[in-house]
Amino acid sequence: MNATPSSLRPIRVLPPELANQIAAGEVVERPASVLKELVENSLDAGATSIEAAIEGGGQSLILVRDNGSGMPAAELTLAVTRHATSKIADLADLAGILSFGFRGEALPSIASVARLTLTAADPATGEAAAVAVEHGRVVSSGPAALDRGTRVEVRDLFANVPARLKFLKTPATEAKRCAEIFFRLALARPDVRFALTAGGRPIYTLPAGQTLADRLAAAWPPALCEGLLPLDTGPGPLRLSGLVGHPRASQARADRILLYVGGRPVSDRLLLTALREAYSGRLLAREYPLAALFLELPPDEVDVNVHPAKSEVRFRDERAVFGFVRRAVDAVLARAEAEFAPAWERPDRTPGLAEPAADYAAPAGAAAQPRLLPATPPLPAGEKFATRAAFEAEAGRDIPDWLRPQAASPGPSSPPPAPEPRANGLPAPPPAALRPGLTYLGQVAGTYLVLAEAGAGLTLVDQHAAHERVLYAALRREGSRGQSRPLALPRDLALHPAEAERLDRLWPRLKELGFGLARPAPDRLSLTATPANLEPGPALELLRDALSGASGGPEDLWALLSCKAAIKAGTTLARDEALALLEAWLAAEDREYCPHGRPIRVSFTPADLEKLFKRRG
Repeated sequence: MNATPSSLRPIRVLPPELANQIAAGEVVERPASVLKELVENSLDAGATSIEAAIEGGGQSLILVRDNGSGMPAAELTLAVTRHATSKIADLADLAGILSFGFRGEALPSIASVARLTLTAADPATGEAAAVAVEHGRVVSSGPAALDRGTRVEVRDLFANVPARLKFLKTPATEAKRCAEIFFRLALARPDVRFALTAGGRPIYTLPAGQTLADRLAAAWPPALCEGLLPLDTGPGPLRLSGLVGHPRASQARADRILLYVGGRPVSDRLLLTALREAYSGRLLAREYPLAALFLELPPDEVDVNVHPAKSEVRFRDERAVFGFVRRAVDAVLARAEAEFAPAWERPDRTPGLAEPAADYAAPAGAAAQPRLLPATPPLPAGEKFATRAAFEAEAGRDIPDWLRPQAASPGPSSPPPAPEPRANGLPAPPPAALRPGLTYLGQVAGTYLVLAEAGAGLTLVDQHAAHERVLYAALRREGSRGQSRPLALPRDLALHPAEAERLDRLWPRLKELGFGLARPAPDRLSLTATPANLEPGPALELLRDALSGASGGPEDLWALLSCKAAIKAGTTLARDEALALLEAWLAAEDREYCPHGRPIRVSFTPADLEKLFKRRG
């Protein structure tokens, strides 16, 4: 039977129950949405202590109790009526909203799709009262027992809307989302005590007066919190404060980028882009920084009423906000890099000059010569090109013939030139020919392998990145065979709760890679065996990185394993070792980049070398 077209129906006012459920569809998406609205109401009421509990992922029960201002008994029924609020009174208030909630829709919307009981103490008399609402209808009201503040109990969420229940995930997933939004709200108010339990199990107990770093440490693994850099631009029309991660502490996902405007957690593309721009050149394209940033600006400069759940904002002057955030983060990162830079690169040195090499004795009266290769290499820039074509376009050159697949076929090699005698009469070691026209010259700074191509220039190969690619290619080709090397003495790791949760998900994949693992206690992990090509130290580092969120799928774990097992920068290689590595690298697929996306080789054509030596204009 076909329904009557809406264009033929008369216009009428919707019944309150239907209007409330439509509003609920905008405000109450899932249990985490309900918890967010209730906690924000507690903060608006001036609470200094907020306790929450959930059951069944929040679908069975969401309970929030606070010690805020409460409300008189006469206002309880109004509180569950649409468009009734104490937070705005006229149009002028909309231009200067300082509270979290202001629409007056949260409680009635929740009550329309659940069984809600609201209990509050009168701040003037101390007497308490309660009102119970089932699916939008007030079923009872009267005196209650509560010494202070407000208590809101929500049961059987979406029980009267089965279609909405089908869109909920498992109770464990919904509980995790509740914990995430609860923690995000707690970060904005370190002066307030927060506590959350799920299924009777404590999730967070956050005392009042914590620093932002202390609060983050309750949810983020220690390995991530150690590299956080404080940021505060100081008072002004615009103020940005919080913590950002050092570029070396990057993540494979963006879920640890927490942004706030006026103390309200938001998902804002403008702020996210400004943050990413500040890290440009410091992270690879697939890496994300860590950040918990709080932007404060005059209320009339931002519109917080563009989304029913108040999760998005609109700035009056987007260009000014974007530039301010990008410059503030960039300045913090630049200072951190200067602190870790080698002495010759620090700004207190004369520009353009460096310390003379330790083994160089300048002649009397002669100017000191600059050191061409620092003893300690600077931090990597983290350069990344999305595709090989982009890499070639940026470098301004084609792939050399010897790197193309068709050039990899073996062929007769021309004999190396006869070695010339050195001043001490000993013959110099002959250069090593890899392929026709391609010669290995040696190693520079214990990190880069130097290759010469007849008539076509010079190439530097990063030995660590090349070995990463070789190991990664072998893992992709052979799969996870679980070959292990038992340890004589197990090595123990203390587990943060967030790491323990991630370990449960990664356990099968780690076992496949060859890790021998045991859990002698919930907060401890014991390493009993390592993959065959990995020493215990790097194996523990890999576990820490994996448990802190630096890996996702199996290929990310392969990349981590390849990185930890690869030859490190600064390792001196014998000639036969270097040649074996180069041959294996030349035979690997995707040899342009390491598994993390860094370029493996940098080539200089004769024209490039001429420019460097200013042989032509």
